[in-house]
Amino acid sequence: MFTFAKLSVLCLLIPFISASPVEERAAIDTTSHCGQWDTVVAGPYTLFLDQWGLSGATSGSDCASLTSLNGNTLAWQTTWTWVGGTGVKSFTNINANNGINQQLSAIKSIPAVWTWSQSSTSVVADVAYDMFTSTSPGGSAVNEIMIWLANFNAGPISATFNSAGQPVPVASSVSLGGHSWNLYFGSNGANNVYSFLPTSGTVPSFNSDIMLFLNYLITNQGLSSSQFLTTLQGGTEATSGSATLTSSAFSLVINGAAATTTPPAGTSTSTTPPSSTGGTAAHFDQCGGQNWAGPTVCAAPFTCQVQNPFFSQCL
Repeated sequence: MFTFAKLSVLCLLIPFISASPVEERAAIDTTSHCGQWDTVVAGPYTLFLDQWGLSGATSGSDCASLTSLNGNTLAWQTTWTWVGGTGVKSFTNINANNGINQQLSAIKSIPAVWTWSQSSTSVVADVAYDMFTSTSPGGSAVNEIMIWLANFNAGPISATFNSAGQPVPVASSVSLGGHSWNLYFGSNGANNVYSFLPTSGTVPSFNSDIMLFLNYLITNQGLSSSQFLTTLQGGTEATSGSATLTSSAFSLVINGAAATTTPPAGTSTSTTPPSSTGGTAAHFDQCGGQNWAGPTVCAAPFTCQVQNPFFSQCL
């Protein structure tokens, strides 16, 4: 029998039941975007369709869309097909808008989660985090740091190759974030490039602190902790083939750094560069932002992409 006493207890519990926290799902643009330089802002992130090598393809396309944003966790997808040429055609990625342009010594941690799957491995591509550091906030890139979660028939930049033409790591079987990595070092002609690759297989579920990788470079490879983290992204560099990359959970948070202001969630743009103040900015260099007095036109074929009110970048 349902007694009055039981009813009284249930009524007392109702406030506690209703007070349980509920993670808010943000309203975002979930339509498909296929433009060469399209961008979609969603809370602390920006989706970039960075098809910077499109002219090197005989044919192809790249489309991407956001699925959902729950708190800091984003779900997104990109489908691409590229034919012809040997270079990277696109780097569709999610960019972290908040906390950039801080010195590495000021950043306490960068917790990162990325759960993903890809429809095909018979392609030439990677799935990777991509970071840039500079001697000043928003300055020209000095170092590029990549954490590859998958190497699909591609390969890292390396200064040394063996007799079989394979890149030679500068450090092997480095244990970081619960996985084993080989570290490669080289130059892309503009800046240093450090690349962490899994010693075997792929990492389809990454849940670690990216500062572990940066601190390893500071301690063991001479990366200066006075460098500024100017860019932090995660995406896929696609060269040839056809695949769909589905990211069911993606989050990046920079702790210990001042957060920058981002545009409203759901903003979608196809940006064009502002008028030049003299000179041109190279790929990945700053090209705009509040109080920016440097070049505002990018070297071809790149265009000035707004990342937040304080920082625009040639992509």
